[in-house]
Amino acid sequence: MRGRGHRAGRAARKRRQKQESVVQSVSLCHQLQYVRLMKFLRQRGFTSTLLQPALFTDTGRGLQALKSIEPGQLVISLPESCLLTTSTVLDSYLGPYIKSWKPRLSPLLALCVFLVCERHLGEASDWFPYISVLPATYTCPAYFTDDVVAVLPSGVRRRALEQREAVREIHSSHRNFFRSLQPILSQPVDEVLTYEALRWAWCSVNTRSVFMSHPSNNSLSGPDVYALAPFLDLLNHRPDVQVKASFNNVTGCYEIGSVSGTLRYQQAFINYGSHDNQRLMLEYGFVAARNPDSVVYVDADLLCDVLRGDGSLDQKIKFLKENKFLHNLTVSGDGPSWRLMTALRLLSLPQTLYHLWKAVLLGQVLCEEREEWSVQTAKTLCQRLLQDSHTALDKISHLLRQCEQPVREQLDVVKSLRQEERCILGSCLEALEGPTETCQHANLTLAPRADI
Repeated sequence: MRGRGHRAGRAARKRRQKQESVVQSVSLCHQLQYVRLMKFLRQRGFTSTLLQPALFTDTGRGLQALKSIEPGQLVISLPESCLLTTSTVLDSYLGPYIKSWKPRLSPLLALCVFLVCERHLGEASDWFPYISVLPATYTCPAYFTDDVVAVLPSGVRRRALEQREAVREIHSSHRNFFRSLQPILSQPVDEVLTYEALRWAWCSVNTRSVFMSHPSNNSLSGPDVYALAPFLDLLNHRPDVQVKASFNNVTGCYEIGSVSGTLRYQQAFINYGSHDNQRLMLEYGFVAARNPDSVVYVDADLLCDVLRGDGSLDQKIKFLKENKFLHNLTVSGDGPSWRLMTALRLLSLPQTLYHLWKAVLLGQVLCEEREEWSVQTAKTLCQRLLQDSHTALDKISHLLRQCEQPVREQLDVVKSLRQEERCILGSCLEALEGPTETCQHANLTLAPRADI
């Protein structure tokens, strides 16, 4: 009876897992905000019938294929009149203020200010149908609370704090320009162009714009490569999807072409590029499932902590830094990267073999003893990182029990990142434990040479 009960339980679990793995969707096209958006786009020449906005159980909001999309088929062709660019801004009521301001504003700031002002106008804005479907908040580090930042991996934590500070600096350093806009605002400028409003606009542009090169403009400073693309920006990212995306100067449209196709009623995806999940979270505020580009980074601070008993460590770290070998040190599920193992080989050498340090960076093989030291150190690094992941996940679980919804959404993103990190580190340690670890998993070459 016990065995039958166990089998029944396992079968039930498999059925439940299969049901949970089936992605379900609900059309959003009949909701008022999307009806208004489509009317707005049709008035500007958009005629797409292939896709519709929908809510998916795995990714949230996205675009669903109403018909099967064949490989090579054009998915979206969005006319330039539908794109929100700096030309849109400079041709608007903001144009005279931006063109006369010195020092010149960046294209990014010009778009941000326009979004804030248009949102302030509400339904009186020409762009209200688009702005009304933009997220009210984002899960980018610029929005993270201190508690959320504290449970990030150390390297990401530094960059998250830099992002938050960068947005604050943009706001504080342009207050005089903001005040110059008072004549066009119906409320005090300090109540409209707040830090929170600018942060929302900055994240809107940073996470949703497509790359579109514009001619240099004497009214703005720096590269102008942003374009906000209504409807098109509902496409979600998936690492294994291939598309062709660019502005077509002949048709005057921003076009997305599918390389592999999409089945009817399935979600259509785009690919933002080969980014690991740390970068996706920092730049876009999400983590991609089953991301083949994901790795865990090993910081110089961790290296120094693990090897702090080495009297020549400072000199070695300085040498690695001077040779640009102290960044992009990573591990994946297959094992430590070549860069990390090369750095560890150098760190295994005594100061008396300084004359060999450069050769090691160029691929010089080492004796078995030093190779084994490098592998053991890689294991220690993984174990330390794994412990940090476990500690962070415990803290996240505690925070999730007592936080409100916006913070919960931030924590869910960080939780996904930490869970992936835990899986990668566990797989890496398994790879390093194998009997042929030094050859198969760490890309090492054993060379029993007594002099090295």
